[in-house]
Amino acid sequence: MSIDLTDEQIIDLEEKANTIRELIISSLVEAGSGHSAGPLGMADIFTALYFHILNHDPQNPEWEDRDRLILSNGHICPVRYAAMALAGYFPVEELKTLRKINSRLQGHPHRTALPGLETTSGPLGEGLSQAIGVALAARLDQKRYTVYCLTSDGEHQEGNTWEAAMFAGKHKLHNLIQVMDRNHIQIDGFTEQVMPLEPLRDKYRAFGWEVIEVDGNNIHAFVDAVNQAKATQEKPVLILAHTIPGEGVDFMENDFHWHGTPPNPEQAKKALAELRTLGGKIVSEQE
Repeated sequence: MSIDLTDEQIIDLEEKANTIRELIISSLVEAGSGHSAGPLGMADIFTALYFHILNHDPQNPEWEDRDRLILSNGHICPVRYAAMALAGYFPVEELKTLRKINSRLQGHPHRTALPGLETTSGPLGEGLSQAIGVALAARLDQKRYTVYCLTSDGEHQEGNTWEAAMFAGKHKLHNLIQVMDRNHIQIDGFTEQVMPLEPLRDKYRAFGWEVIEVDGNNIHAFVDAVNQAKATQEKPVLILAHTIPGEGVDFMENDFHWHGTPPNPEQAKKALAELRTLGGKIVSEQE
């Protein structure tokens, strides 16, 4: 199935990504805790997935033939919640309950709390192994759905991630697409200072993966990368998505201090004003 984009679709998706960033800021300031940089940086990718790429049905989240999206770096869940709400999985107003007592929108996704979640995530480094299990199940059941696994670059400092990468390469899981958020930050600083990860492309290729590098904040480029990944046979695929942490909010961009910090009310007001200005520019391009 082709998932090419028209110019009109690109603009529509860019508008949605901007709205998702606004919803992220609003939910984080309401919660008073949570992660800002990663969710903002991944808004374009989640928009492309939920509104163009994924074969899914928000009204039937347990549909047997749906594509599976496994979120390994669960701390960026505000962007997934915002995308799911906008897609119709639950009311947008519920985003205001993020991280509150008895909320379905926990600080890390809980599979049984919210329809549409495939796994519970929290401890980093586990998602790729979980996604491999789902991809193997699809092969055994002769199902044609695609398994997308979203990971962080920082969790590639975890040994079990590399064990999973070797396993997927050995078993040639071509129905598995990993999307790594290569934003170069983690809670203690920049990845290459905390524990260097490069050369990531060469490492994955050595384990039998196809690797596609892309600007993760360019929706059209990301969709093209997924098209290429889905056309790849006999190999799992890593989409190495270079993103800007805090994308869309000038004072948050490329600052690792915002990895695990929410905005206060004054900062949120400033961030939302900037995003609304950006949204107005996107709309004017359409006219």
